Amino acid sequence: MKEAKTKFSQAKVKDILSDYRLAVESREASIIGRKEVFMGKAKFGIFGDGKEVAQIAMAKVFRKGDFRSGYYRDQTFMFAIGELTVQQFFAQLYAHTDLEADPSTAGRLMTGHFGTRTLDENGKFKRLTEQKNSSADISPTAGQMPRLLGLAYASKLYRNNPALKEYADFSINGNEIAFGTIGNASTSEGMFFEAINAAGVLQVPMLTSVWDDAYGISVPAEYHTTKGSISKVLAGLQRTATEKGFEIITAKGWDYQELVEAYQKAEKICREEHVPVLFHVDELTQPQGHSTSGSHERYKSKERLAWEAEHDCIRKMREWIINDVMVLPEDVEAIEKEAKQAAKQARDRAWKAFTEDVRKDQTVISAILDKAETLSKHSEAITHVKNELISTINPTRLETMKAARKAIRFFRDEDHEAKTELIAWLRLAEDDNYNRYSSHLYSASDEAALKVEIIPAQYSDNSSIVDGREVLQACFDAALTRNPLVLAFGEDVGKIGDVNQGFAGLQAKHGELRVTDTGIRECTIIGQGIGAALRGLRPIAEMQYLDYLIYALPTLSDDLACLQYRTKGGQKAPLIVRTRGHRLEGVWHAGSQIGMMLQSLRGIYIITPRNMTQAAGFYNTMLKSDDAAIIVECLNGYRLKERIPDNIGEFNVPLGVPEILKEGSDVTIVTYGSMCRVVMEAAEDLEQFGITCEVIDAQTLLPFDIHHKIVESVKKTNRIIFADEDVPGGATSYMMQKVLEEQDAYQYLDSKPVTITAKEHRPAYASDGDYFTKPSPEDIFETVYALMHEVAPDQYPSLY
Repeated sequence: MKEAKTKFSQAKVKDILSDYRLAVESREASIIGRKEVFMGKAKFGIFGDGKEVAQIAMAKVFRKGDFRSGYYRDQTFMFAIGELTVQQFFAQLYAHTDLEADPSTAGRLMTGHFGTRTLDENGKFKRLTEQKNSSADISPTAGQMPRLLGLAYASKLYRNNPALKEYADFSINGNEIAFGTIGNASTSEGMFFEAINAAGVLQVPMLTSVWDDAYGISVPAEYHTTKGSISKVLAGLQRTATEKGFEIITAKGWDYQELVEAYQKAEKICREEHVPVLFHVDELTQPQGHSTSGSHERYKSKERLAWEAEHDCIRKMREWIINDVMVLPEDVEAIEKEAKQAAKQARDRAWKAFTEDVRKDQTVISAILDKAETLSKHSEAITHVKNELISTINPTRLETMKAARKAIRFFRDEDHEAKTELIAWLRLAEDDNYNRYSSHLYSASDEAALKVEIIPAQYSDNSSIVDGREVLQACFDAALTRNPLVLAFGEDVGKIGDVNQGFAGLQAKHGELRVTDTGIRECTIIGQGIGAALRGLRPIAEMQYLDYLIYALPTLSDDLACLQYRTKGGQKAPLIVRTRGHRLEGVWHAGSQIGMMLQSLRGIYIITPRNMTQAAGFYNTMLKSDDAAIIVECLNGYRLKERIPDNIGEFNVPLGVPEILKEGSDVTIVTYGSMCRVVMEAAEDLEQFGITCEVIDAQTLLPFDIHHKIVESVKKTNRIIFADEDVPGGATSYMMQKVLEEQDAYQYLDSKPVTITAKEHRPAYASDGDYFTKPSPEDIFETVYALMHEVAPDQYPSLY
């Protein structure tokens, strides 16, 4: 017995037992969490049971400055690195909206969504190299992979670009690893394969762990993965003595010793050599099934269930501790008892804090309704409302709010103290609940895009007239020169300077790390940008054409657009997405998916400049801000002549401020982008027939006319037309809602509002296809003329 004990030092035994205690506590938290859902205290539960030992082993090599990009079963890992307490785990389960209670999401996401706060209370980056970091989780399977690539890519840039050495808050010589985690079934997603391929090409320190429990909900591995093994599928990525690639490591999810040693090997390769590692953790189990919405006994055979019971990682670790580490069973049992009790106590503290917070408002409303019972002539109805409220077993805020709003109905023809108090409470509650549930869609810091100081463009007699592309080239050159954190990448951006030459010559001047090409992989181009921006860099990620955005839409929508919102200002990724569209010919690259963007990308500013000078001003604005944006350049504007501002690198254009391009008194026409030139041509023709149009360039669609400038034009003209190249019901409907409803412009109209749009189909090829699909100057002329004919038929007789 004594001889056996000498295999492990006292310190090592203590470390092993500490790990075991954490595994047991995490498992108990999962078990309790499931029960809380079934008791009605929480809406839904998804837990990391079965993955505890592997995650503890991974946590042992996770250092300050490292980043995690994982998924919703990583609770044990977060416990192990000290960035999540069990009480916080339960607070998230209950959706406690207090940031102290749930610093990851402030109650905005369901349980299992983890993230550290990389920003301080003012929205500034903390010293990321002095803390362990987790990028904010999202639910879509494999959605974490594009961002993971970017987090790893940042380390490559920080290591290899000497100009970035001074930014020690973000990196120490690029030594940081990006740790990714994903379930085995989710490796079937295209995002996974795209990110893995890109990491191999880029050779970045990306350590991806695949938790393989042989199922994807009810579907076994043979339906998901060729050969039933992701490490076998990707064996061709294995690096050799002559070819760069991945290091591929496998380990059993129940073998503590093997996992610890394997992760130590993986970390060394990844951190020191900047070689990506695929770590396949096999033979894992999922004791409670996928989530609280189903039972795994329905789809797993008795043999499989028996195997899982036998190979449960905690059970196997317990056996190993007793048989090999030689710890007495009663000592192990004491540790288990202590861990389980700690989990229960954490649950109790979290529930108490949550209910006390919620009941504050319930107590106030109950007291107001008590008073109302004696003051209102509807006392019986008020009593019913109050009794419904106080009889709720597990109250949430919605019960209190519903009670208050129901009660106010009965006070509509009354005037007493209870009514006054209730109205005052409702107004305060509206602000409180906006803060709890609706704040931080965009940046709330002093660096927010809407707070950037405006610097007008300056011109002189020496200002050159150049091609539009040269305006952008000068703007990008100035940005790269001014700020070493700025970089640009995308398909064809590097060597040839993009397909329209906006970056021409800039790779040669600023280096391949600053202006670089990528493969054809839109999804991970965006992820590359998100991850780099999370780590303090200022990336410009190019989507070659606007319709390519569709390939990256899930990453833009599920990850970037809601990042500040889902962390309540805890993280930011000020990525600029550069793309081009409008007035293209042919079904492909038709370039007018604006409605799609407006509906799915709230949280990202949508900027639609009419020319390259305005575009340059917007790039300058966004590079001074900490918001994310998509800037859609006009594809047919690169060869058009423009006067380049003398202060090309400094001037900026404000977001949400339309510009009047032409004044008029008969009809207001609101448009944006390339349509500005089309509308202006029609407006000049209309003037020959005595019709003056006020042409307004919206400039940005998100935000849209924040000072309500358009309604002032409608007050003058009493008529409005919204024109664009999107499909009917797309962006024109959005603009109409903003102006007629939000700005109350409807009350100033003497004619019905009109939209001018493209056809419902994509444009056919060639100039004729464009002309007969998208609005032409003649279409606009005739639409405006018909509106005026309705007003004054004698003055404007029918054209047809």
